[in-house]
Amino acid sequence: MLPVRDHNPSGHVPVVSWALIAVNITLFMAFYPLGSDSSVRAVYLEWGMVPARLGAGEGLLTPITAMFIHGGWVHLGLNMLFLRVFGDNVEAEMGPLRFLGFYLACGLIAFALQFLAGPGSRVPIAGASGAVAGVMGAYFLMFPRARVDLLVYYVVGLRTFAVPAWALLGVWLLVQVAGGLATPSGSSTAFWAHIGGFMAGVGLSAPTWRQLGGVRFWRRFGGLPPHPEASAAIPVVRRAGAVLPPPQPRGLFRRD
Repeated sequence: MLPVRDHNPSGHVPVVSWALIAVNITLFMAFYPLGSDSSVRAVYLEWGMVPARLGAGEGLLTPITAMFIHGGWVHLGLNMLFLRVFGDNVEAEMGPLRFLGFYLACGLIAFALQFLAGPGSRVPIAGASGAVAGVMGAYFLMFPRARVDLLVYYVVGLRTFAVPAWALLGVWLLVQVAGGLATPSGSSTAFWAHIGGFMAGVGLSAPTWRQLGGVRFWRRFGGLPPHPEASAAIPVVRRAGAVLPPPQPRGLFRRD
């Protein structure tokens, strides 16, 4: 199951999200497609975070550089897909510069938790998964009732259906926790980085959520960005004796 879009238009151009996607793709294309096995491995060892190396005081910048290299087409594609689906709304509420700092902070916290889970591991950890998980955590907190379209493969074809963001992201987090508890710290999948990034995203986005109104924001706007005219009184001009049509019920996730 893949999230392909959300029914939650931000009304803003996500400049930073698109820039991060462009940088990740550009760097990946620079070393992976035409690289040999040895050259690609050298990139991972040099620019990825190796916990044992970091614990020895080497590669201190690798928690930053590791956010921008990926282990293959699928790894890159999934991270960029999740960033595209969930990044625009979080960026719109935080603002571009604050969102960029938030993204990098989530990535660093994610790598820190992965390091603590296996400080002696010599497996390189790389990818934007922790930072993107932070974006997902922020979305989970701020827009839990937004609808997300999932693309599902079944025996005879593909189908999309919408689910609430809290359900999709909650299940995703449970899968990461289960994977982290069931696999050794040297696993090729950095489950604890995903968990750390997600929880960091929830915590670091809490001030923005409170500025939006917290629980009152959920109740008033259904977990969606407020409509620009939501709080404005709009005068209605009608001739004498005219009868206005009854107000149409607003759906839970409609903003028109």
